[in-house]
Amino acid sequence: MTFENIIDDKNMLENLKKLGFTKPTAIQEKAIPPILERRDVLAKAKTGSGKTAAFGIPILLHLDIQKRYDINTLILAPTRELANQVASELRNLARFEKNIKILTLTGGTPLRAQANSLSHGAHIVVGTPGRVLDLLHKEILKLDSIQTLVLDEADKMLDMGFADELNHILEKTPTSRQTLLFSATFKDAIKQLSHSVQKDRIEIEIEEQVNVTEIFLEAKEDKEEILKGVISKYTPKSCIIFTNTKAKSLELEAYLQELGLDAFCINSDLEQIDRDETLIKFANGSCNFLIATDVASRGLDIKKVELVINYDFPQSDQTYTHRIGRTGRNDQKGMAISFTNQKGDDISLHVKDKFFYYEASMGTLCIDGGKKQKLRAGDILGVLIKQAGLLNEQIGLINVTDFYSYVAIEKNALKKVLNKLKNCTIKTKRYRAWII
Repeated sequence: MTFENIIDDKNMLENLKKLGFTKPTAIQEKAIPPILERRDVLAKAKTGSGKTAAFGIPILLHLDIQKRYDINTLILAPTRELANQVASELRNLARFEKNIKILTLTGGTPLRAQANSLSHGAHIVVGTPGRVLDLLHKEILKLDSIQTLVLDEADKMLDMGFADELNHILEKTPTSRQTLLFSATFKDAIKQLSHSVQKDRIEIEIEEQVNVTEIFLEAKEDKEEILKGVISKYTPKSCIIFTNTKAKSLELEAYLQELGLDAFCINSDLEQIDRDETLIKFANGSCNFLIATDVASRGLDIKKVELVINYDFPQSDQTYTHRIGRTGRNDQKGMAISFTNQKGDDISLHVKDKFFYYEASMGTLCIDGGKKQKLRAGDILGVLIKQAGLLNEQIGLINVTDFYSYVAIEKNALKKVLNKLKNCTIKTKRYRAWII
């Protein structure tokens, strides 16, 4: 099966090739045709299965680009992070056509700024229930023209207590809309929600491939030493460590940093920009270890996580499944190691001599310009190669947010690049840059 079998648009097919989409995933293969036919779809698919493209491609192909001031599609997601990730992927997919505007509406950004953005029109809105409802109550956002509504990770939205918000938002959308509901589970609450908001739905359930090796280690005492041994044995380039409390996540951050490791935690006390920067550094390889609680990690979608460690054993089967689902994605192999109070697997652990020299190979440069200044990843890449003298292979991910841009660069080249950027311009303008 290829994308040519399910999509006719030549520009979209060409863009998918540029983005590295070689063939459709299982959820894309099954969901794209009925969504293109404007059918309601209830799909069981986890984060990392390719579901954003599964609903994003047909939604984009349906757009009337001229109707910029009539919002065509509303996509609701449980967290800011997931909403931003969905919007980012949609913007990449939208490159097949010019002038498609995708707007993100979440907390952590001043409401006035979002109201101003809405006044300039949008084809697609991606948001969290709370912020979308705020804008509806203030009559800043209108959903009268919605043709497609997507509830992404609907089970998480219900688990987080957004049922009332969802109902209020749904009441503001036309009953003739197409409704797409994506969930990691088909529990009773999801089936009930589907029956109440969908008509003549098509149900899609993808059989999950297990690509995660699960290991259980007895860790009644000296858990920090056991953690040290696990890291030394497997030396992961990307590892998420889960704790049950915010306090423990902060303790582990300090402990790993004292060992000389590139480790940071995310928690609900962090400002949104600090959360975003930590996630960007982890995703681009500038930080090997991310310590998180379950609350802070909701909606986390980071590709190529080699290892998940349950430092504190999760308190439910559902939480365990959610945690280890952060690794082994997109047909890649992953590993999950859980510390328990019971006898576990027989694994020999010892700390290697060079343990303390184990660090990330990349660093992150922040530039004080972003989408609002019309900067694009290609603009930054060109300056780094032509003016700063970097090779392509020395440059990693480039993330362009509204007001800042973040570039992963080989750590040994960071200071040299920073010095050269002081005398460079990007699109005829000078920008400040610093290492984060």
